[in-house]
Amino acid sequence: MWTFNSLWGRAFEILVLPFRSLNPWWAMLLVSLLTGLLMLIIFKYTSNQAGIRRTKDRIKAHILEMRLYQDSLAVSFSAQGGILKANLKYMSLSIKPLAVMIVPVLLVLIQLNFWFGYTSLKTNQPTLLKLKLKETINPMDLDARLLPAPGLNIETPALRIEEENEIDWRISFAEKATFSLEIVVGPERLHKTVAVAQPALSRLSPRRVEQRFWDQLLYPTEPPLDKASAVRCIEVIYASAGLPLLGWRMHWLIAFFILSVLFGFALKGVFGVEI
Repeated sequence: MWTFNSLWGRAFEILVLPFRSLNPWWAMLLVSLLTGLLMLIIFKYTSNQAGIRRTKDRIKAHILEMRLYQDSLAVSFSAQGGILKANLKYMSLSIKPLAVMIVPVLLVLIQLNFWFGYTSLKTNQPTLLKLKLKETINPMDLDARLLPAPGLNIETPALRIEEENEIDWRISFAEKATFSLEIVVGPERLHKTVAVAQPALSRLSPRRVEQRFWDQLLYPTEPPLDKASAVRCIEVIYASAGLPLLGWRMHWLIAFFILSVLFGFALKGVFGVEI
């Protein structure tokens, strides 16, 4: 799983690299355009294009029938029934391509979240470093230490929360950099990356997780923790980000779906796709 995550993450990094010094909207436009094209290709080759075309023609014919015979209640009801039946047929024809789209679109969304979903820490901005332990481990009995490093300010001693199986530190950073924090947990030495004062378009990693499929799928930015580790997750708290729009902040997910759908519909004629 980590090999796939590394390759897929590297592909995204290469894609957005030219836009790192620009407004994040430019990278979002490119990714949305490519995703729209991907959805068009998937829809074209996994759907019954002829069936969709016939069904849409049938819907148009029933609408025309209602307009031509608007004085006939019986014909209007019959046409409305025909429209409903054709719409149900259209929905059934769309299920297969939409189901196929789910996997690649999900993989795109996961990567986008780490480029657009968080903002890096500011210098001297306090945050929390959380060590979440496995259920069988009592934080009160575990030797856990965050090692000092140049630029790192450890503002509080370890706070052990027995009810949450968690050990927390409040930290801040005096320098602009990407840090690799080192944590000693019993015989283990674990690392966690933290981004400070990085460009708006940067891939941030809020969590390093254990070797479980869904955890690695949702948090693919750092190598998973060893299965034998006492720790199931190392988390750094970042603030959520948004795309600037006329003095407001738009959630990246809204922007992505609007743009990718618009690009898809704008280009469907160019690629001869019936939607």
